[in-house]
Parts: sequence; structure tokens; C-alpha cells
Amino acid sequence: MAVILAFLIGIVAGARAMTAPAIISWAAWLGLLPLQGTLVAFLGYQYTPFILTLLALFELVSDQLPATPSRKVPIQFGTRLLMGALTGFAVAAPAGSVVLGLVAGIVGAVIGTLGGAALRAALAERVGNHPAAFIEDALAIGLAVIVVLLL
Repeated sequence: MAVILAFLIGIVAGARAMTAPAIISWAAWLGLLPLQGTLVAFLGYQYTPFILTLLALFELVSDQLPATPSRKVPIQFGTRLLMGALTGFAVAAPAGSVVLGLVAGIVGAVIGTLGGAALRAALAERVGNHPAAFIEDALAIGLAVIVVLLL
């Protein structure tokens, strides 16, 4: 189950890079995801969820701006892969499946990045770019909440 959740949080990271670590940080901070003694214990530190939430909110706003680069350019794609790896690792750490979680998070991030871009483009043709972005935001946040509820 941990590897499946790592894959799903990777999809979230692919869709919205900072939403995944923000929600995982909140889960750790609230004690829903025990990360003490792991390499990612910092996600549960006192100020981490607040900092990551601010970054996630900034990402949600900046995604609406016309000057925001494509998620498929190297720096954006790389960030999504890194966040997928980080959060996949974190979700799988309590189960001891860190390598599988890391890989599942990366695979999920690739799918979330490319699939999210395709979904956004298809939605934008039908309802416009801003509504499409809001729909994608809601899907990413909803999937992240589902992952946390299944931890």
C-alpha cells in the first residue's frame, strides 16, 4: 500500500510540485506520518508545513500567470521529479520501502507532469486556461488529501 500511495503522491508532485511536499509535511507535523529518525524527518519539523504551504500557494498563484514556463522545461520537470522522489520516499519510509517509494514517486511525477499537461491543454480548449488551472489545482489537492487519509 505504501508504494501505491508513493506513486499517487508522485502524481500530485507532477501536477503541482509544491502541493505534494506541503501536504506530506502537514501529515508528518500532525503525527499522521511518522518520519522521526528518517532522512526526511525535517518534513515534520515545527515550521516546515507553514513554509511549504506558502510555497504551494505561491505556485498556485504563479501558475495562472502567462509568463510561467511550461512544466515540461528542464528546471520545472526536474523540480517535479525531485518533489515526487522526496514525497514518495516520505510516504514509504514508515513501511521501510524507501527505495520503492522513491522510484514510485518519480514515476508518478512523470505521469503527473505529462498527464497533467495533457489534461490542462484539453480542459483549456473547452473551458479556458484559468478554469482549467483551477480544475487541475482541485484535482491535485483532492488526490493529495486522499493519500493522507489513506496513510
